[in-house]
Parts: sequence; structure tokens; C-alpha cells
Amino acid sequence: MAVVIRYVDNNGHIIERFLGIQHVSDTTASSLKAAIEALFSKHGLSISRLRGQGYDGAIGASCKRMEVIREKQYARIIEGLENGEISSGRGLNQETSLRRYGDTRWGSHYITIIRLLAMFSSVLDVLDDRFTETSMELLLCVACLSPNDSFSTFNKEKLIRLALFYPSEFSIVDLMVLGDQLDTYIIDLRGDDEFSSIEGIASLAEKMVKTKKNLIFPLVYMLIKLSLLLPVATATVERVFSAMHIVKSRLRNKMGDKWMNDSLVVYIEKDIFNKIDNEAIMKRFQNMKTRREQL
Repeated sequence: MAVVIRYVDNNGHIIERFLGIQHVSDTTASSLKAAIEALFSKHGLSISRLRGQGYDGAIGASCKRMEVIREKQYARIIEGLENGEISSGRGLNQETSLRRYGDTRWGSHYITIIRLLAMFSSVLDVLDDRFTETSMELLLCVACLSPNDSFSTFNKEKLIRLALFYPSEFSIVDLMVLGDQLDTYIIDLRGDDEFSSIEGIASLAEKMVKTKKNLIFPLVYMLIKLSLLLPVATATVERVFSAMHIVKSRLRNKMGDKWMNDSLVVYIEKDIFNKIDNEAIMKRFQNMKTRREQL
């Protein structure tokens, strides 16, 4: 399992960093949780500070969702046959599943669409279960922070509702202060020419830090930072697995987990390691234990 952390730095920039790989015996929720806790503990991080999680390629979860879709589709067909809404006959109502389309074969796109239409109700039920009312409400509240069109989607009540999703960050007193900050915040930023052409919450965060308004409206800025943590991208994780084929090549196919992890961190986060002076690395290596010669 490859773990990437996403955070907002002191300049308001969204940062994603590869933390490391962790061996897992299976992809059950309990195994993944234990692996994440172990990795966090190793780096002195607390899982209690985690404000969102996203998973990509969790085989167990993917298989489970496909099984749920098949079960719902089966139940729907049985009900339709009993009610006479679906005709029975040879070759009809065969078990099917959603097929992954191919990038260069348009016929596969057609088959995928046909199967999606046939199983639309079942797929919709699973999506309703996956994206709960709470999740949808959270996303709608986040949209109220958008600076587009002079903050046209701003809604004070929804933003206070957004703060209620994070009781660790907003106490009862903070919620009362937040309401006053939001009133002043929207008047101030709408009247500031520097924010007139801002698009996207990420650009808003950077501009607030640049103009020091994150210090004037700290609670509003906290909402912005929390919102920026939600849209977790999986591209960084995908790059980690792509890099594995480079680091663990055919000539180095017996690399252990620790060696491969260390090599991946240096390779993927090369922009950080390129800034470290070679002398500092040599000194660190020299001080790890007593050596016969000085490097």
C-alpha cells in the first residue's frame, strides 16, 4: 500500500507528499487501518489529525461494490418477472456486469453504455448508498466558498453548517465568532480588486495568505484549508506504483520492502532531496556508526 498525505502549507499551497509504502496482508478495512496507524506512528504523525481519506485500487472494496450491483440487479429482475414487467425466455435476462471500456476500441465504449443502461437502476442505488446525504451536503457547503463570479455562491448558513462537520476545529464559541467573521469577510473580499478575478478555492487560499487576510479571518481560512483537503487526487499514488517498475527493476528484483521504500521516497520526492547538500548526507551517514575511515 502506497500512502500519500495532502495538506495546505503556510503559503496556502496544496501539497501532496509520498509518505512511504506499507506491506499489508490483505485489503480489508482493519488491515489498511492498522498499516496506516503503523506508518503514521513511525513518522510521529497522529491519525487523530486526519480530516479525510481516499482510496484507489482497494480490490476488496471494488469487488464488494460489484457484488452489491449484481445482487441488486438480480433482485430487480426477479421482482420484474413476478410482476410481469419483464418477459422471460431463452437468452433473456442473463447475468451481466459493467465492462471496462478500451481507449482505442470504440466498440467497447458502446458495450459499456449498453450494459450501463440495462443496469442503470441498480448502479444508481449503489451510488445513492455510496454518496450519502451527508456527503452531498458537505460538497454543497464547500461550493459556497468558491470565489468565482465575485463569490456568487456564498452562503453564510451553509458555511456555518460546514464548520459543524469539524467539531475538533470549531468550538461553540468559534461558531459564534465565525458568523461575524463571515459577514465582514464577504464584504471585504468583494470590495477588494485583488480578489475580483480569483477562480477556485486553491487560488483563494494563496491570495489570502499573500494579502495577510488569513490572519484577519482565521476561522474562515480554516474552512478553506479543510475544504482543500477533501478533493484527494490519486495521481500521486499512481505515480508511486509506476515508479516501482523503475526502482525495482529486473536486475534488482530481490529488493526488500525497506530498501524499496527508501529508494522510492528519494526518487519520487527528488525535488526535496536535490536541495540537500551532499556534505550533509555524508556527515549523517558517517555519524550513524563508527567507521574506519572518514568519508
